[in-house]
Amino acid sequence: MRDDNSLPIPMWFRSGVDRRTFLKVVAQASAAIGLSSTLAAKVAAAVEKGTKPSVIWLHFQECTGCTESLLRTSRPGLADVILDLISLDYHETLMAAAGHQAEEVLEAAIKKNGGKYVLILEGAIPTKENGIYCQVGGKTAIDIAKHAAASAGAIVAIGSCASWGGMPSADPNPTGAAGVGKILENKTVVTLPGCPANPYILLGTLLQYVALGKLPELDELGRPKFAYGRVIHEHCPRRAHFDAGRFAEEFGDEGHRLGYCLYKLGCKGPSTHASCSVLHFCEVVDAWPIGLGHPCFGCTEESVAFRVPMLKPAEIVRPTPPATYAPVTAPQGFISPVATGIGGLIGGAIVGAGWLASRKLSEKVETEPPTPPNRKENSGPAGKE
Repeated sequence: MRDDNSLPIPMWFRSGVDRRTFLKVVAQASAAIGLSSTLAAKVAAAVEKGTKPSVIWLHFQECTGCTESLLRTSRPGLADVILDLISLDYHETLMAAAGHQAEEVLEAAIKKNGGKYVLILEGAIPTKENGIYCQVGGKTAIDIAKHAAASAGAIVAIGSCASWGGMPSADPNPTGAAGVGKILENKTVVTLPGCPANPYILLGTLLQYVALGKLPELDELGRPKFAYGRVIHEHCPRRAHFDAGRFAEEFGDEGHRLGYCLYKLGCKGPSTHASCSVLHFCEVVDAWPIGLGHPCFGCTEESVAFRVPMLKPAEIVRPTPPATYAPVTAPQGFISPVATGIGGLIGGAIVGAGWLASRKLSEKVETEPPTPPNRKENSGPAGKE
């Protein structure tokens, strides 16, 4: 070990783990959300140098479900995430401090990491009556969010409540609950909707921010395309039943027990952008609504969840039944019926001519006996040469 204090000490060494274990954690985290091996290597290199993002996590109108989901990650586990991949400097649910001590920790984190920290907001923000329906330490959620966002390097709204209002914004919405983007209108907000949001989507966003120094590609609603680029219907394990017209008609019937499509039971998969079907919760196979036999609720969509009746089938956008699938064979030329008829006549004539020629040849062979072998023309009487 070098005594030169100017050389950076690897992060994995400081946290008390060996390098192999550290790289395993990074690889698991990257694989969980589909990052390429090249990007995973960049993540490892960045984190090894101590480039861990400071994270400040705030709570507003929510049930803490997104945090509870984060607590149940195991590949990597929460301890590995906090100690090895990020620096969780403020989180009201997980920190030991409370009251004035917690307020001091928040201000210290903002001051120390100004312009670099990642601000994560969980929960909707009430706007009616000047935001009096959610206050912490005598400050409204609106004031706290704006104060913390002013110096943030990146802002992430985790869960449907923070992304677009979620359940608190359901009609008649007495508190005027709104998503973070409605409050921080002049800021780029990464939205990770879901009720709860899958923690690995958050982890993937943070890892890309660490490795590349920028946020992942977002759609028009601020959602990372790597997680929200497709609707559930496109990669649902029950899609084959939909295409074949096999549907569960009611809960508990034979079709439901056989795993048929849940569209007629109100499944919102055709209009819900999410990766639930390929990224299950708690690392448990089929731990997501459709996997458990319940229709998709559409929790990632503002116009669907808590808006559309649960048993009402969703509108199918850009349907792709088998009749419109891309061709799986090389394109072939088109032959018209007329060409087929002419070809048949020509082929028939050729076959007929061949048959007649062979018939005449066989008749000639039968009427003309073959010449005996060694026969000599104009030979004399027998026995004489």
